[in-house]
Amino acid sequence: MAIELLADWMAYNYRVVPSGMPRMSTPLDAAAERDWIRQAHKTIADLFERRPGLYWADLLISAAVAWSATALWFLAPAFSLWQLAGLVLAGIAFFRAGTFMHEIIHMARGEMVWFKRAWNLLIGVPLLMPWILYRNHVEHHCRAHFGTPRDGEYLPLASAPLFETIKYLLQIPVLSLLALARFGLLTPLSWLIPPLRRWLLTSASAYVSNPYYRKPFPARERRHLVIVEAACLIWLGVLLALTILGPISPIHWLMAWILHAFTLGLNWVRNLAAHSYSNRGEPMSHLAQLQDSVNITGQTWLTVWLFPVGLRYHALHHLFPGLPYHAMGEAHHRLVEKFGPDSPYQKANHDSYFAVVAQLWRRARQTPAADSAIGVWRHNH
Repeated sequence: MAIELLADWMAYNYRVVPSGMPRMSTPLDAAAERDWIRQAHKTIADLFERRPGLYWADLLISAAVAWSATALWFLAPAFSLWQLAGLVLAGIAFFRAGTFMHEIIHMARGEMVWFKRAWNLLIGVPLLMPWILYRNHVEHHCRAHFGTPRDGEYLPLASAPLFETIKYLLQIPVLSLLALARFGLLTPLSWLIPPLRRWLLTSASAYVSNPYYRKPFPARERRHLVIVEAACLIWLGVLLALTILGPISPIHWLMAWILHAFTLGLNWVRNLAAHSYSNRGEPMSHLAQLQDSVNITGQTWLTVWLFPVGLRYHALHHLFPGLPYHAMGEAHHRLVEKFGPDSPYQKANHDSYFAVVAQLWRRARQTPAADSAIGVWRHNH
């Protein structure tokens, strides 16, 4: 059964489609935009049903590979090829399993509840990234927030000097340490110190790439947050106890940091090709949001590993956020076939990750400090 489900998933996500067409889309007025979106939705309307069996099989296999490779990373002879293979495979598998957080956020509150719990047990709590801290992602799809300082997942890197992109990348080694401090130190202290708790709920309870994002964590979700905070704290307590008793040594903590940072770094680097990051803070229409986003349509090994679980169809996801990951390959194929090269959708399609990042890099190099859009973000948090 699992093999059949994975075969279906491969057929959906790695179907060869045209990707090198010229981008000749013309602007549409509001009425034409709404009509085009309705036509696009009608074209793929039968693809919105989730397939729970496929979700479970994909998650469980990815998690099994991740934890098995982690054992290899820790147990193989130091500096051996086997140890390196364990690190690389574990990081990639954890990244793949971790990106199901994105699918979970787009599920209804009562949908696939045990899958959400299993994800937290297998990935979220051990990696100190419970999915509830990503609930702010829904704002990333809101027309009033997308591409503005209120969007936790948008930084105008292409409209800011290159230093801002370099600073963004230099954060990668620190991300894991911030997660450790957030759950191992600040969580218990905040339970005892109300002002610290208020700060934590406003400034350190959302997974964002926009460091200027500030918003109180929703009151209706705080009970859930406390439960997963306690679970993460217990997990860290067990690891600390094993360190004191001897089975875990400081070198193991260093190795855990390397693996964790590598896993988070894959997503951090992948994120550079999620959008153009050229908006300067103005609200954008639904279609403009689509065209600021990126589909990576080239069939390369990098696409397979760096854009798992539907992430390579990021523009398609912004067009239809409720579309499940296993249907995106087929949906993309239908939209390209129906609308052809002279369509709003085509503008979002790019052949390679490197071409998208190179474009961001060139735009950033051409942006003088005096014209940086980052100032808008700094002054509106």
